[in-house]
Amino acid sequence: MVTLILIGLLGGLITAVSPCILPVLPVVFLAGGTGRGQDAGKPARSPGGTEVGGGAADERGSGGTADGAVATAPPAAPARVPRNRRPYAVVAGLVVSFAFFTLLGVTIISALGLPQDILRYVGLGLLVLIGLGLIFPPVERLLEKPFARLPQRQVNKEGSAFALGLGLGLLYVPCAGPVLAAITIAGARGEISSDIVVLTLSFAVGTAVPLLVFALAGRRVADRVAAFRRRARGLRIAAGCLMIALALGLALDVTAAIQRSLPDYTSGVQKKIEDSDAARQQLSGLYDNSNKELSRCEDGADELRSCGKAPALEGIDSWFNTPGDRPVDLKSLRGKVTLVDFWTYSCINCQRAVPHLRDWERAYRDAGVRIIGVHSPEFAFEKKRSNVVAGAEKLGVDWPVALDNDLTTWDNYRNRFWPAKYLIDAEGTVRYFKFGEGEYDKTEKMIRELLRQADPTVTLPEPTGRAMDDLAADRTPETYLSNLRIRGYVGTPLVDDRPTAYRFPKGSLPVNKLSLDGTWTAGYEQFTAGKDAKLAFTYRAKNANLVLAGTGKVTVLVNGEATKTISVTGSPTLYRLTDDKDARTARLELRVDEGIQAYVFTFG
Repeated sequence: MVTLILIGLLGGLITAVSPCILPVLPVVFLAGGTGRGQDAGKPARSPGGTEVGGGAADERGSGGTADGAVATAPPAAPARVPRNRRPYAVVAGLVVSFAFFTLLGVTIISALGLPQDILRYVGLGLLVLIGLGLIFPPVERLLEKPFARLPQRQVNKEGSAFALGLGLGLLYVPCAGPVLAAITIAGARGEISSDIVVLTLSFAVGTAVPLLVFALAGRRVADRVAAFRRRARGLRIAAGCLMIALALGLALDVTAAIQRSLPDYTSGVQKKIEDSDAARQQLSGLYDNSNKELSRCEDGADELRSCGKAPALEGIDSWFNTPGDRPVDLKSLRGKVTLVDFWTYSCINCQRAVPHLRDWERAYRDAGVRIIGVHSPEFAFEKKRSNVVAGAEKLGVDWPVALDNDLTTWDNYRNRFWPAKYLIDAEGTVRYFKFGEGEYDKTEKMIRELLRQADPTVTLPEPTGRAMDDLAADRTPETYLSNLRIRGYVGTPLVDDRPTAYRFPKGSLPVNKLSLDGTWTAGYEQFTAGKDAKLAFTYRAKNANLVLAGTGKVTVLVNGEATKTISVTGSPTLYRLTDDKDARTARLELRVDEGIQAYVFTFG
């Protein structure tokens, strides 16, 4: 049980700093500093209604003392400014609604016969109402009325903040790993054991910690920065507008486009923790042990293996993108190489993988590749067929899709990830699988090997070599600043996780090569700049972009000429370094302030 709690806590911590959470962070930050206690310029009042402080004259009693002296009332004590507890209320509401409805949402919705996406609509509605409440105080008072009978006075005052957290919890769609998969699947099936409850609560607590820190930072800024106190009313209006904008962005799926543009910088550490041997043992114990043959293979193996007969596609609610929406039987695909892709349309990780699937389907269909998308929902609203069809169309998914609403096929394949790809050979045997994003070149290599095994005379096109949606074949590929994933690095050998002095190599850098100068700390997820940090990269593209985090400035030089200075602040965000009309080859040099973190280069 202790191991399960630790896995849940660590999984929640990783989830709360993943790129999928970025859209809610500005709202959490501003919500922490927009309490009514922050409004300045209004005199406090005593319980009797008299204004306190401000140099008012002492009030005197009307009676006299025994010797005829006039009694003087003691000066009123300064009113105590109520503590702004909005950060705690927001995060508490988010954790409560996320944990409760993740476990029981599907059961409640099914029992009441409600639409599967009702919770999402409720969350969007709450977000709009809270935004209106920050703009129009009467609306906020109306939202706090349901909390008026609670005994804690402070809870009453922060009722709208708690309601905001409830709404965010219903819209909270984090990047999914094995821990969240175990929780949501158990909730979807109503198989709620004590282990699942413990895992859910520990995951929720782990998620709450970084979000609470972010909300408290917002409160601290509002308390300490005079400009925020003087403009408290304007800040509340801005926060309200931001919440309404977030609701619209979520409703129109605008936020997903932003999330897709960012790399999943937490995937490596998430995989190390949530897919470790200890985690697998704990999580696999929550389900049955069917199809054990699949456990003979490992994720992303370097060679094809025999992983047992491909499990059947069972328990499918319906199909689309097939003639007459008829089902596809795996036996009918014998002689073909089949890729079974487990995905869900709102999962950002899955969305980023779709362009690679599109490339493979187009490049290798004539050679005998068939792709089947098994849509295994993470949340209740993803069970609605019309939502899935619309999401697939928006992403350009035109291969057959099976709606695995009861997660039967998910279980048949012993799956734990969104996305997950299983390669089945011409004889119907699983030969390779890949969990999560990345290693697309390796997966494509396995596809090509299986095609050659099925037909040694087959003629195959050149590998697709996709790095990003808009990259041409001759553009510099996506390059991670990770001591395990970096490619094209030249110069002083990298030293793991320790500040080290580097030097540029003599002479010019070849195309698609990069180097370091000054002090850098090369970590698994990012490189952190130290004293006099510089980075050089010879690239070919129209534009160069880099995901950066921290606080400071980055000076950009192209072919030795300074072109711009970028101000970096906050969480990891994509920054445009260069932007030309046509693709060109150029030497990019960055001079980076100490403490800034650099994650990944992308080129367009």
